[in-house]
Amino acid sequence: MAEIRDVTHRRVLGVALPIVVSNATVPILGAVDTGVVGQLGLPEPIGAVGIGAIVLTSIYWIFGFLRMGTTGLAAQALGKEDLDEASAILSRGLAIAAIGGLAVVALQVPLFWAAFRLSPASAEVEALARSYMGIRVFSAPALIAVYALTGWLIAAERTRGVLAMQVVMNALNIALDLLFVLGLGWGVEGVAIATVIAEVSGAALGLWLCRGAFATPAWRDRARVLDPARLANFARVNGDILARSLMLQGIFVSFLFTGARFGDVVLAANQVLLQFLQITAFAMDGFAFAAEAIVGGALGQGRRDLFRRGAVVASLWGAVSGLVLALAFVVLGGAIIDLMTTAPGVREAARAYLPWMVAAPLVGCAAWMLDGIFIGATRTGDMRNMMALSLVVYVVAVLALVPPLGNHGLWLAFLVSFAARGVTLGARYAALERSVA
Repeated sequence: MAEIRDVTHRRVLGVALPIVVSNATVPILGAVDTGVVGQLGLPEPIGAVGIGAIVLTSIYWIFGFLRMGTTGLAAQALGKEDLDEASAILSRGLAIAAIGGLAVVALQVPLFWAAFRLSPASAEVEALARSYMGIRVFSAPALIAVYALTGWLIAAERTRGVLAMQVVMNALNIALDLLFVLGLGWGVEGVAIATVIAEVSGAALGLWLCRGAFATPAWRDRARVLDPARLANFARVNGDILARSLMLQGIFVSFLFTGARFGDVVLAANQVLLQFLQITAFAMDGFAFAAEAIVGGALGQGRRDLFRRGAVVASLWGAVSGLVLALAFVVLGGAIIDLMTTAPGVREAARAYLPWMVAAPLVGCAAWMLDGIFIGATRTGDMRNMMALSLVVYVVAVLALVPPLGNHGLWLAFLVSFAARGVTLGARYAALERSVA
């Protein structure tokens, strides 16, 4: 149960750092999956696992709202010391995960058909990818449940539990990859089975870590869990987050498609540089998540002073991490590019556009941190509306900057969209703080 605690730097770092470490483990699994099937000596299994993972990740991404919505609502309930409602929130999240996961399983045939129409592959790669996805899809309810469980643990400021879930899933997945593929020779199917076992195990561990939510009968109180007003609020919050995320994804997709017009070398360079943005997201997420949990709890307690201090301290550390990343990209950017590609043309092009990645953590810091603050406060309507304005700003910037500046103009427009999110959400912050009573 929540306590009224001061917002200290130690508290913020205690929430943020396990998330940063957890995020850092994510690329390891993808590298091991690729490396293990690469030992088969054929290109088709590598392509099949790569395409299959991208397709499933894209489908599951739709349910990413569940993590953010659960965090904000549960943090506020815990701030009020209303464990009954916090437990019911987790039950609602898990119910959506079960329904959504079973829907993905039931609709796998049309979903996979559509995916391969959008991104065709050779007959052999497609056959292997379908076999891989046909196995992996059965862990959909468990993986989507992990989103809700992660959100609840963040709300409770128990991010070491989130780290434990990620480490267990990745370690088990890697160990089973080696056993099933290299030891037993199960090939692509072995990678899929390993992932299913790991994801189900991760969900089981998450349920155990959230066992406090099941200590009260409220988690199974149908009248409370299915209360129309609470369900409507849950749907509103998550619907707003989904709409905002779809618009944000539209910016990324538009960026990639527009960059493709400048040729294969520039497209490859942009793809390399987007990995820098992924690194930035991994670091910034920790402090944004800390803001979600702390300001959500302060809002639940009606403590405007703690709300402000939580926003300020978390944002301060977010700014520090952005500055550190920018300096790291200045010093190590060339070496990171060389590590990611051996093509001389791509290396040269990526270096030409590297300054935009140095600027990205600085320009985007406000957007990341304000996202966390508004999610914690569940002011998701503002997030949705400001994202819509930022999308319009991005489109105008692309139309104005790309013709005269080419790919430099595209990167500038991309960063302008980050700045627009920060400015527009920042303009709404004072009203948000005044609403805390």
